Amino acid sequence: MAELDELVNVLKAAGEVTRLRLLALLASGELSVKDLTDILGQSQPRVSRHLKLLADAGLVERYAEGAWAYYRLAHSGAAAHLVEWLVGNLSEDDPQRRADVLALQEVRKAHQAQASAYFSKVADSWDLLRSLHVPESAVESAILDVVGPGPVETLLDLGTGTGRMLELLAGRYHRGIGVDSNREMIAIARAKLAQAGISVAQVRPGDISALEGTSGPADLIVLHQVLHYFDDPGQILIEARKGLRAGGGVLVVDFAPHDLEFLRQEHAHRRLGMSEAQMGAWASAAGLGVERFESFPNPGDERGLTVCLWMLRDIQTQSHNKDAAE
Repeated sequence: MAELDELVNVLKAAGEVTRLRLLALLASGELSVKDLTDILGQSQPRVSRHLKLLADAGLVERYAEGAWAYYRLAHSGAAAHLVEWLVGNLSEDDPQRRADVLALQEVRKAHQAQASAYFSKVADSWDLLRSLHVPESAVESAILDVVGPGPVETLLDLGTGTGRMLELLAGRYHRGIGVDSNREMIAIARAKLAQAGISVAQVRPGDISALEGTSGPADLIVLHQVLHYFDDPGQILIEARKGLRAGGGVLVVDFAPHDLEFLRQEHAHRRLGMSEAQMGAWASAAGLGVERFESFPNPGDERGLTVCLWMLRDIQTQSHNKDAAE
C-alpha cells in the first residue's frame, strides 16, 4: 500500500492532459522521446519535462541508450496499478485519443519503412555485413551447442533475413519456418535454402510483431540479431511467447549495450544493445526465464560489438525442472 503523500504525488503527476496522453501511448510499448514529441506535436523540452514528472512519481521508467532515451510504464507498485486503471478507462472514441493512436501508427510505419529500405539496400550483402560486426563462427558454434542435437519438431525463425539460422540448424528440426517482413530478404533466403537442398524449411513474409496464426505452436523460436531493430523488444518477446509450445524455448542472439550511434543513424538500429538486466525484465514480463547466458566480445577490437546469447524458457517449465532436480 502507498503512503498518503506518495499517492497524492502520483495523482498530481497523472492528472494533466498531456501526461495522461503520454501514459496512454506508453501502454502500447516503449517509445523514445523523439517518437513522443512527433506524436504529440510538442517541443522536446516540454515533453521531457512531462516525462520527468511521470518518472519522479514512479509512473514510468527511463532507459538511456547513447544519445536517446526510451520510456515505458512502470510494471509494479501502486503507481503501476493506477496507470492500468486510468488507461483502461480511457475512451477509444475520444477525439484526442484517436488522433494520438493514428499518430503512433504513422511513427511506427516510418520506423518500418526505414528498416525496410535499409534491408532492401543491403539484402545481397547481408551475411557479409553481419560477419563484419561479430565473431560469427564462435556465436554459431554456441547456437548449435545450446540447441543440441535435436531434432525439435517445429522451429520458428523470426526476422529470418537471408535464412542463415534455418541453414545452420538444418538437421536439428523436422519443420522450419522463417518469417520476415522484407520480400528481398525472403527471396534470397528461399534461393539459399533451395540451393542447400533444405526441403523441410520454408520462408514467408510476415510481421513478427503480430504473429497470431502464422505457424501454430513452435518448440524453438529464434530471434537472431533481430530485437535491436525494434523500439520495444519486450513486446516482441511477448508476441513470440504466444507462439511457443509448452516447454519450448526462445533463443535470442543480440548485441550487448554499446555507444556506436552510427548503427542507429546508418543501419536502422533502434536499440543500442541489450543488457542482462533488460533482457531478464523483458523475459519475465513475457512469462519467460533466462536458462542460459553467454557473451562473445569482439576479439579484434575491444571497442567493437559484444554479442550475447540468451536461452529463455517459460517460467512454469523452469520451476517444474528445478523441482524435479531437487
